[in-house]
Amino acid sequence: MKRILFAIALFSTLRLDAQTDTDAIKLGDVDFTATLRSRVYVWNWFQTPSPYQNEYAYSGNLLRLNFAEKTGSFDFDEEIAVPFLLGMPTNATAPAPQGALGLGSNYYSANGNHQNSAMAFPKQLWARYHITESQKLQIGRFEFNDGTELAPQNATLATLKRDRISQRLIGTFGFSDVGRSFDGVHYGWSQPGQDFTFVGATPTRGVFQTDGWGWNRIGFGYAAYTKEWGHGPYAADTRFFFIDYDDFRHILKTDNRPTAVRKADTENIDIQTWGMHSIHALTTSAGTLDGLIWFAGQTGRWGTDTQRALAFSLEAGYQPAILPALKPWIRGGYTYGSGDGNPNDRTHGTFFQILPTPRPYARFPFFNMMNTEDAFGSLIERPHPKVTISSKFHSLRLTNPNDLWYSGGGAFQPWTFGYTGRATSGRRSLGNLYDTSVEYRANKFMTFTAYLGYTQGLAVMKLIYPAGKDGQFGYLEALLRI
Repeated sequence: MKRILFAIALFSTLRLDAQTDTDAIKLGDVDFTATLRSRVYVWNWFQTPSPYQNEYAYSGNLLRLNFAEKTGSFDFDEEIAVPFLLGMPTNATAPAPQGALGLGSNYYSANGNHQNSAMAFPKQLWARYHITESQKLQIGRFEFNDGTELAPQNATLATLKRDRISQRLIGTFGFSDVGRSFDGVHYGWSQPGQDFTFVGATPTRGVFQTDGWGWNRIGFGYAAYTKEWGHGPYAADTRFFFIDYDDFRHILKTDNRPTAVRKADTENIDIQTWGMHSIHALTTSAGTLDGLIWFAGQTGRWGTDTQRALAFSLEAGYQPAILPALKPWIRGGYTYGSGDGNPNDRTHGTFFQILPTPRPYARFPFFNMMNTEDAFGSLIERPHPKVTISSKFHSLRLTNPNDLWYSGGGAFQPWTFGYTGRATSGRRSLGNLYDTSVEYRANKFMTFTAYLGYTQGLAVMKLIYPAGKDGQFGYLEALLRI
């Protein structure tokens, strides 16, 4: 732990988003922008006996070079990504059930067991045709996050949509040092206050693997209708969506069935997910109240089993008019993802999170929505226009004790399933997570972020990591842009 704190104290780095208001550099008719995101990570994963590394540090960096052009009714975008990883841990994967000891293990194993890895590949390569003023058709390699189809005019709703709705089921996994894109077609029809979106695509490789050139043998179709409504001090945003997902890689699935049964099941995963979200904000003289509901149900096939699962999230918040110097925002909520109670009944009841970006909802990324109950509270403070402080608490337990403790964010290479699961022998209590982040937006060219999370392990962690049930994770980030 001392080495981790020492590394945090010594390292300062930058955080930047690719979507900014920075003026692009003109290269003839082409607009050129670039971002460099550099992080140093420190892990003290739940304790594991020597010789396995649960405590380590490494550096993850991502350079993005974007070239955009508009010609008549067409937009073109070409973006090159160059991820480079430095100092991956060489022995951070223990035998089951302890498994991967933090994300450093994932990066190391996904890149041929190399401590250092780098690659250049096309992150985006698309053409978009403006059919009419309200209709667009995009073809090629692009980024897409579900739930972002319509940007609310209300600032509270816009923040909720970005931080608490977006990427729950389909996302770019932008927190990782590689990310993912999608090859396919994206159609959008949009008018003031409403939007219809369709995406049909296959996810690229990447996330933990620096080689993002290839595909995965997966296809999905996504359709959503979003409506912004309300009047005066009341505003709302509601979306209905449907996703058809087909994974035909024929690799070993991660679930709670016996290993022999899973090895014999090479059938496709073909899941239909239907759901909705609705977010609301009411501004009064005493402050702003907000509420959120998100729901998804699943049917279809999990290989030879029938898929029947659901998930939902209920949240509420309050931004009081008092303490204007801090601009506090207090929020709380409960998220539920169903688990499977019987591995032998030919019905798979674990909610499948498809291709999400888990990190916005699990800032210490050792859990996701699958077979998980998450009761959380958060406090956001904005003491200065350039500074945001966000502190959260999560009380985590497994939904069904007969299922697994799942982690991960979906497929990222053809031979790896994308989710891991650990047997818990009937335990349910996972842990209490306490974390804080500080973001400082120095100017439009650079942003700095620091994050530190501490998990008090409970019954599941005591079982799997008897040498030490608690864990820590932190990073310092710098994002530079031109």
